[in-house]
Amino acid sequence: MLCFVPVGFDKTPAVSVGNVGQLAIDLIISTLNMHKIGYFYTDCLVPMVGNNPYATAEENSAELSINAEVYALPSKKLVALQLRSIFIKYKSKSFCEKLLSWVKCSGCAKVVVLSSSHSYHRNDLQLRSTPFRYLLTPSMQKSVQNKIQSLNWEEMEKTPCIPEIDDSEFCVRVPGGGITKMLYDEGCSKEIPIAILLKFVSEGDNIPDALGLVEYLNEWLQIIKPHCEDPTASSLPWKMPSSWRLLFGSGLPPALF
Repeated sequence: MLCFVPVGFDKTPAVSVGNVGQLAIDLIISTLNMHKIGYFYTDCLVPMVGNNPYATAEENSAELSINAEVYALPSKKLVALQLRSIFIKYKSKSFCEKLLSWVKCSGCAKVVVLSSSHSYHRNDLQLRSTPFRYLLTPSMQKSVQNKIQSLNWEEMEKTPCIPEIDDSEFCVRVPGGGITKMLYDEGCSKEIPIAILLKFVSEGDNIPDALGLVEYLNEWLQIIKPHCEDPTASSLPWKMPSSWRLLFGSGLPPALF
């Protein structure tokens, strides 16, 4: 499937707190008008089906979407995998293995995972700094470490493996990050170039978090260019998909008042 973009990027959301990864992928697919090229068939996700989340007219609104779909933009050598369902119990590890096996055999140059983590798990140092963090597998560090350092990004800190125990060993933890940590560990052991970008968030209206995450990603990859020269202005034209109109359900019925 990645033969369309054999040396491109693959972007994948982790099903995490606030669904920030999925919302961010929605913004990328909608803004770049990426085309659906296939499905990621797996028995690891709860089955689901729905209407086209990126419908632009009545003619394409009835197209069906399922739990794991693949979108591509050959001109930017970019592929995006969108997940729309939760994992079946005990199936998340199997999914990670299948996903990374697919990535490896497809010749994908880099993998970027968009995720989130519980904001209430932050320590004092994290509370006083930016809410964004990144993680790079060793094989990814070789090619992008200098660029990442030039952006002055902050790497995800190691914390006690067993919280509240001072003499516990330190390791990378992503509370509320779903399969994020598992993808990172598998990528390290299998020498797959993976970058994980995440934001500390709380459940609620997570649209601002998704917008912040894609702008964080755009600092590095320059997926879209700003409309003006002012680097401090929020001028990136991210396009919200039509399905977001009902993100919190329909409005209150007038009969209530």
